Parts: sequence; structure tokens; C-alpha cells
Amino acid sequence: MFTNPEQFANATKTLFELQMNTFNALTSKAVDGVEQVIALNMATAKNSVKGSVDAGMELSQAKDPKAAMDTAASQVQPAVGGAVAYGEQLKVIIEDIHKEFTEAADHHMAEAKNTLSALIYDVTKNVKPGSENAVDVIKAAIDNAFKGYEEVTRATREAVKTVEQEIAKATAQVGALKPAPKNEAAE
Repeated sequence: MFTNPEQFANATKTLFELQMNTFNALTSKAVDGVEQVIALNMATAKNSVKGSVDAGMELSQAKDPKAAMDTAASQVQPAVGGAVAYGEQLKVIIEDIHKEFTEAADHHMAEAKNTLSALIYDVTKNVKPGSENAVDVIKAAIDNAFKGYEEVTRATREAVKTVEQEIAKATAQVGALKPAPKNEAAE
């Protein structure tokens, strides 16, 4: 059992540091992912504006309504292609974030488990007869802290999986919008 208050304070400090390290690592991964998505969105918006300006210029130079309609129709394929490419890039970003997040969570979970196991060992190695109830209370507190780590990690993995599924659905829907290639012989 903890033989003095300093041991208990060190154990508490260790648990707090583990929580903060895990939080910092996972937050950092999340922020990195948000930065990547923002960069993708900015590049997509820039390309979209440029494409719109170019399309507007082409439309304004059309000599008759048929040429204007042909110009407008020719813009559909690149727009859909851009949406599909965006979805694919977003999917890659999310998959990378998921992989990094999972690796960081697994690493911190293993570290927490090892540290908590060492704390439990420290708690139980010097048990005085009659102190078993106090040891059980401390073990339960340590076990509950670890279960909290596991629950947060599980919930986070489920959330990331849900986001990945929604992105996959959206990407598939955009991919389904691709117009059929023109059949020149039919015209």
C-alpha cells in the first residue's frame, strides 16, 4: 500500500500526466486532420472559383444558344470529376487521421496499462494485514481510471468510423452523378 502521502501524490500525478499526454496526442491528431481538411477545402474552393470564371468567360463568348448550351454541358463533367476527386482526397485524409489516431490511442493505452499495472503492484506489495479493504478501494479506483481510457478510445474509434462511412456514402453518391460519356455517333 502507499506507505506515505508522497507515494499517493506521485501515483495521482502519474495518472494525471497519462491523461494529459493522451489528450494532447489525440487532440494534436484531430487538429492536424482539421488543418488538412481546411487546406483541401480552400484548394477546392479556389479551383471552383477559377472554373466558374473560366466557364463564364466561355459562355459569354458563345456565338449562339446551341454553342452556349454545348459550353454549359461541357462544364458538367469537370465539375462532377472535381467533386469525385474532392471526395476521394477527403477519404484519404480521414483514413490517415483514423490510422494515426488509432496508433496514438493504442500507444497511450498500452502505456497507461503498464503504468497502472505498476501502480497496482506498488499498492499491493507492502500491504499490512487488515488493510485489504483499502487496497481493494485503490485497485478499484485505478481499474476505473483505465476503464475510462478504454471507453474514451472505443467511443472515439466509433465516431471516426461513422465519419468514414458518411464520407464513403457521399463519395459514392457524387460518383453516381457522373454523366454518361457522349456518344458522338448518335448525334
